[in-house]
Amino acid sequence: METLLRLALQKSGRLSEASVQLIEACGIHFNRANHRLRCQADNFPLEILYLRDDDIPGYVADGVADVGVVGENVVAEKRRPVEVLERLGFARCRLAIAVPRSTPYDGLADLEGLHIATSYPNLLSDFLRENGIEASIHEISGSVEIAPSIGLADAVCDLVSSGSTLLSNGLKEVETVMRSEAVLIGRPDLPPEKAALLDALRFRIQAVLKAQNFKYILLNAPNEAIDRIVELLPGMKSPTVLPLAESGWSSVHSVVNENDFWEVIENLRAAGAQGILVVPIEKMIV
Repeated sequence: METLLRLALQKSGRLSEASVQLIEACGIHFNRANHRLRCQADNFPLEILYLRDDDIPGYVADGVADVGVVGENVVAEKRRPVEVLERLGFARCRLAIAVPRSTPYDGLADLEGLHIATSYPNLLSDFLRENGIEASIHEISGSVEIAPSIGLADAVCDLVSSGSTLLSNGLKEVETVMRSEAVLIGRPDLPPEKAALLDALRFRIQAVLKAQNFKYILLNAPNEAIDRIVELLPGMKSPTVLPLAESGWSSVHSVVNENDFWEVIENLRAAGAQGILVVPIEKMIV
């Protein structure tokens, strides 16, 4: 019987879509026909389970799934014995405390004695305790942001990405409890054959994630400027320099970190680079 690595994904929502895109970018093909909650990849020994995000840490900890993709906030709240294997860089958000816009707020001391509604009682409790705040916590499973307007709570502690939901419900963000992103989680006791499959999957994921942070660039430059341009373009090891048909000119190929991209491009132009082309990188293996 073929050994399969079981991967738990959130069954719906933006994190689910981004997770599927990541797996597909790893060259793994699967078909979730009729929104089935279980499917198998065509070209990699991987079985995918679609679950509620809150359930994923438990399924991984209990061995029903071998690995899972879930928000870091869920892992921290559920406190199951799982390990964060990879930080995936998408579904970034923050767990924040918000109060009605009409409520004066000068600092943490203003939370003292408040009634706070949240779906994350453990994380909120830790935050309040660490800051010496005595407040009551009302746990609710959804629609947290309406709690103050219906008289259920004085404040809320909820996930925030753009902040538009808070604004539309008359709230203002006052404290950040934690920052979160999607993570790949696993358990340390995988049998050797599944551990080998996990290593292969992580290798692909890492190649995709590295590529997202870099751009491939090609440019033309006069030969007398090559030394200066090479200094500006360290690349993965060193840039590739190829002679052009036109005498005295060369083509230079390299990669640039996304964070440094515009500064490097400006410096290249100042050094004499021309005809600069920028190409996205699909995978990057170092």
